[in-house]
Amino acid sequence: MFSYCTDPATLEGLSWLSCYLTTGKHMGFYWSFVTVLTLLAITAPLSLTFGFGGAMAARSRIAPLSWVGKGYIAIVRGVPDIAFFLFFVIALDQGLEYLRHHAMCPDWPDAIRQGNDFIVCQDAKLPQGNAPQWVHEIYGFSLAVFTFAIVFGAFAANVLYGAMRAVPKAQLETAEAYGMSRRQTFWRIVVPQMWVYALPGLGNLWMVLIKATPLLFLLGVEDVVYWARELGATKTPRFTDYPHGDWRMYYFLALLVFYLAFTRVSEIVLDRLMRRLTKGQATSGGEAQRRAAT
Repeated sequence: MFSYCTDPATLEGLSWLSCYLTTGKHMGFYWSFVTVLTLLAITAPLSLTFGFGGAMAARSRIAPLSWVGKGYIAIVRGVPDIAFFLFFVIALDQGLEYLRHHAMCPDWPDAIRQGNDFIVCQDAKLPQGNAPQWVHEIYGFSLAVFTFAIVFGAFAANVLYGAMRAVPKAQLETAEAYGMSRRQTFWRIVVPQMWVYALPGLGNLWMVLIKATPLLFLLGVEDVVYWARELGATKTPRFTDYPHGDWRMYYFLALLVFYLAFTRVSEIVLDRLMRRLTKGQATSGGEAQRRAAT
């Protein structure tokens, strides 16, 4: 903080504002934007991995594996996101503690479920009660990332499954005529060409993922929504050196600008990626590029 911020009561105008915007809580607010971007950077490839695995399972000739893939897609897509987030985080947390409890405290005499309480031995708790605060934060963030990946992986699986089926059958038959095995056809023909069909759906899914990041607030992570509500609420002189009225509108306006700018940048990147993928492809986009070139 600036040296002249030692007595906020004597500050006015821009000096007061500069000191106010550099408080410790505001540093947490600024860092929460990094948290959101980190979530997106980790969740997007992880969701794509889950989606690719789910799509491969759904199109498998092995019936039980196909049932698992299609069931994963249907179940997750059929449950509201908020309900799944709130359920899965609790279930995963308690499931991990349950397994650790039986492994680390086999002689525990009491029941784990005691009415509405879920009680495990101290050694089985995740994270440990004496762990540093950053461990608790990373643990909660990791649960959130995994939950996001499971949910959006199911939507990605549905998109990729449709994209795989959209690859022209004539090309698959040609590959078969050249003596390619089913596995070679999949990796050399289907996978390289499916992205042009999958990108519109994956692009929309990316936009939905961006808009879903405020759900971190519901999962106990101090994200941009948490800090906007915390900092924007009315502050009285009794509890802060920087009293102000209800400024939540201004903080949420800043979030509005951030998300609009981020989605606009995403649209530009996706549009360029789409043009690159459709180049030379036998699709409407590819045909449009060939006509423009001539």
